[in-house]
Amino acid sequence: MEKDHTTETAENEKSVSRNFIETEIDKDLAEGKYTEIVTRFPPEPNGYLHIGHAKSILLNYGIAKKYGGRFNLRFDDTNPTKEKTEFVNSIVEDVRWLGAEFDGEIRFASNYFDQMYENAVKLIRKGLAYVDDLSAEQIREYRGTLTEPGKNSPYRDRSIEENLQLFEDMKNGRFEDGAKVLRAKIDMASPNINMRDPVIYRIARMTHHNTGDKWCIYPMYDFAHPIEDAIEGVTHSLCTLEFEDHRPLYNWVVQNLDYPHPPRQIEFAKLYLTNVVTGKRYIKKLVENGTVDGWDDPRLVTIAALRRRGYTPESIRMFMEMVGISKSNSSVDYAMLDYCVREDLKMKKPRIMAVLHPLKLVIDNYPEGQIEYLDVVNNVENPELGSRKVPFGRELYIEEDDFMENPPKKYFRLFPGNEVRLMNAYFVKCVSVEKDEEGRVTVVHCTYDPETKSGSGFTGRKVKGTIHWVEAGHAVKAQVRLYENLVDESKGVYNKEDGSVNVNPNSLTVLNDSLIEPEIAKAGPGDSFQFVRNGYFCIDSKDSKPDAIVINRIVPLKSSFKIKK
Repeated sequence: MEKDHTTETAENEKSVSRNFIETEIDKDLAEGKYTEIVTRFPPEPNGYLHIGHAKSILLNYGIAKKYGGRFNLRFDDTNPTKEKTEFVNSIVEDVRWLGAEFDGEIRFASNYFDQMYENAVKLIRKGLAYVDDLSAEQIREYRGTLTEPGKNSPYRDRSIEENLQLFEDMKNGRFEDGAKVLRAKIDMASPNINMRDPVIYRIARMTHHNTGDKWCIYPMYDFAHPIEDAIEGVTHSLCTLEFEDHRPLYNWVVQNLDYPHPPRQIEFAKLYLTNVVTGKRYIKKLVENGTVDGWDDPRLVTIAALRRRGYTPESIRMFMEMVGISKSNSSVDYAMLDYCVREDLKMKKPRIMAVLHPLKLVIDNYPEGQIEYLDVVNNVENPELGSRKVPFGRELYIEEDDFMENPPKKYFRLFPGNEVRLMNAYFVKCVSVEKDEEGRVTVVHCTYDPETKSGSGFTGRKVKGTIHWVEAGHAVKAQVRLYENLVDESKGVYNKEDGSVNVNPNSLTVLNDSLIEPEIAKAGPGDSFQFVRNGYFCIDSKDSKPDAIVINRIVPLKSSFKIKK
């Protein structure tokens, strides 16, 4: 039977689905504007990257890869007051960890300072830039408002020769910081305030992390950024929506500097996650006041923090694919990111037993001193992960909440007179308890049925509850850190009165006496597991040591996020 043409066309369009950026790139290629696609990720090294930056990294890298082009990593380091080599190094690590392979060497805007200076001179020679003596406050006053045009600076009509000399004097350090600026000469009556003679150079005696003290004038971002793109042959400058109003200035710069194949700026919506802190100045304050233990504290959503907590590059890429690319801002539930890491880890990681809140259990009729090794499958959903030997003996530890002396109805775990299965082992029945002076249960005594060993085919009776355990003599003690949202969601992210973060007082719970089966001793920093019934966990890469293991909970097992069908 012949296919309906409309149906066939729809199927073809579905198979080559494009987001709006790819549609524009396809059009540019079809019109012969570019022969190769070049994108870039251009962070300012003034802090650590967060989850929102991951969207830009993966978008720019993904576009370049899809079109067989190049992807550059370039630092927009035009503001030495806030930039550090520490931030440069952390960003490089983040980009590489996400799997975004950049072309050639790491690039810096500061490597192009000589060319930027020459470009500024070129604009002066064209009569399109002038040195202004107005103060920053006066420039703001002259700029006008959204409803009123600005007015020309009294220094706007200086001669080209005078501007050239003054700009050279600025470069040579003959004026104090802030005494003069270089401005583009565009239109003080423009409806777009960004086009009202923007400042493109300022005097600032600051030591630069890359160029040292070579320069005492620095270009402004809106001037430098398009030049960097043009120098590197970037074809599509992909940036977030707040730069849409800056696009006319971006185009003005590259066009008036006569670049033969000027880059094109296209804007997309930022990624907003609900109830998280992404602002660098807020994170910096949390670090400085000791609320968190650094930019990589696992409660944050910096990429370094997500990596330390145990999120994977694959889970973040999955998350970004689900979020998609759009032209309108919207917020995404953090639960979607948790869903993605669960989906990524569930088939990859072994499932081992860990007791977070230990309660001792003694099997009275098990031979004293005897240890047997049980064969346990590492992941029942993925046989390729194999199996391991787990020690079992007379004295074990179970979770505190797996025993109740006076249980409610439908409680199927351990209580006096009840029988449960010890996971991968035997049926045990509670026969008595020991208590401390305050009446708290400290030891549970049980008997076991040797006929009920897992895998033996026993069918004599059934139990309704199965609990996990660790053998007392071989268990490895560890500190386990349980994380909740850093933000107190009932109050919102920020305190409106003082601008601080509304911190959840329960965002971190530290358990110092948790016990893990001995398999954990083989793991190293960054290795992750599913702890049976407790969630996904990761060996902390910063604080953990072979003789003092520290483990972070990545996410609990259950998710509140549901995929819409």
